[in-house]
Amino acid sequence: MIDKPHDYCGIFGVYDHPDAALLTYYGLHALQHRGQESAGIVTTYFDEKKDRHIMPMHKDFGLVLSVFDDSKIFKRELKGNLSIGHNRYSTSGSSKNPANIQPFRVHYRHGNLAIGHNGNLTNARILRDRFRDEGVLFQTTSDTELILHLISHSREEKQIDQVLEALHQIEGAYCLVILTDDKLIAVRDPNGFRPLALGMKDGAFIVASETCAFDIIDAEYIRDIEPGEVLIIDRNNGESEPLKSYYLDPKEGTTTSQCIFEYVYFSRPDSRIFGENVDKIRRNLGKQLAKEHPLNEVIKYPDRDKRPIVISVPDSSNTAAIGYAHESNKAGFDCKYDIGLIRNHYVGRTFISPGQKSREQKVRTKFNTVRGVLEGRSVIIVDDSIVRGTTSRYLVEMIREANPKEIHFLVSSPPITHPCFYGMDFPSTEELIANKFNGDVAAIAKEIGVDSVRYLSPGGLVSAVKESNDSHHSYCTACFTGDYPVPVNFGVEKEENEIV
Repeated sequence: MIDKPHDYCGIFGVYDHPDAALLTYYGLHALQHRGQESAGIVTTYFDEKKDRHIMPMHKDFGLVLSVFDDSKIFKRELKGNLSIGHNRYSTSGSSKNPANIQPFRVHYRHGNLAIGHNGNLTNARILRDRFRDEGVLFQTTSDTELILHLISHSREEKQIDQVLEALHQIEGAYCLVILTDDKLIAVRDPNGFRPLALGMKDGAFIVASETCAFDIIDAEYIRDIEPGEVLIIDRNNGESEPLKSYYLDPKEGTTTSQCIFEYVYFSRPDSRIFGENVDKIRRNLGKQLAKEHPLNEVIKYPDRDKRPIVISVPDSSNTAAIGYAHESNKAGFDCKYDIGLIRNHYVGRTFISPGQKSREQKVRTKFNTVRGVLEGRSVIIVDDSIVRGTTSRYLVEMIREANPKEIHFLVSSPPITHPCFYGMDFPSTEELIANKFNGDVAAIAKEIGVDSVRYLSPGGLVSAVKESNDSHHSYCTACFTGDYPVPVNFGVEKEENEIV
């Protein structure tokens, strides 16, 4: 989507499977929605002729299927039973730098090391300034590189202790897959901002940002990596148990703060994150939306002969729209969930039409209306969020051309009013439509061309999520409330601190 927040990456790892790279390829394909700018895979194996471990890597700009379009890559290059992979979405200005494509790989005094990162380090500027003062040269503009420098500069003797010492110095939101010559390490920050799960296939351990990546390779979901957990996977450690966990303490005064926007928009509906199915949560968000904004209070011009229709903006709001329609009918307000917008799934993220001159044309290449569904009816559009409002306005203009009786825009999340510093990419605060019109929903409705706009309340959002999963965890709602659970270095510059 042109006018949606972006997540900053998907990560995947395999330990002890003969087809590690191929499994990672499929896993990254399932996680493509988390990053579409570039993709990469690193493996490791012991070369008996050279008497040392080799860590081959293949990465490039583009979608997973295009970056790894040659089967010879897996047969000739990406050998080994251990592998990590990464899909990337970056901040503007640094996305064209090939050095920023992950995973990153280095060779230092303890052997080879590779890393894939999803998140954003909130103390990156402090760490970068420190290393600059020490004369360290940087190869990338990514905060992920800082983690590698912290590991390589550690004076600890054991590699695991070096990794742990590095992790104790970083702050913010991060999920990591770290590959050594013989170990796979999975890390989730103490606040648990981003999802990370552990699975198993054919006796091999799998780590992924979302469980949909397990489904594509027929792997079994075992559990979530816990907030603050550093999971070491190593069958060569001399112990009977290949899994060993260490734990990082959250910053003083902070608690578990899982990103609630993962449920609203980012994660695939067929994934299980934070211990619950995303589809179930989104349906519940739609139901809560119906409780806060009943259909009979939304519709202005009821028509006995033509039931009002509820449509989604495909695909992320599909299940929320179903939830809204279901709860409305349950409450006795007769409506029909229908397909009023068709999305063209064959238009890539970077698609540019010949002679393209406007964002409106981009929207029209991705969506089309079903006129027979919309004509003469009261239309309830359910979407997961409004950011700038530009895409919403163009969609509404298209729907108006189908001659509906009235159009109302319902949002299954609260107004987005604040930037995210924990791994999401929003426009500047001034560009957010909720700030542009100071939260005036009537003005927002006029701007995007609908009869009314209605949002889910912040309290309703949290209660709907907790009702669905009976969770004792707290959630980060900073983009809606401005309540940042972890202190942020607000002086950070995107060019110097690329979020991944």
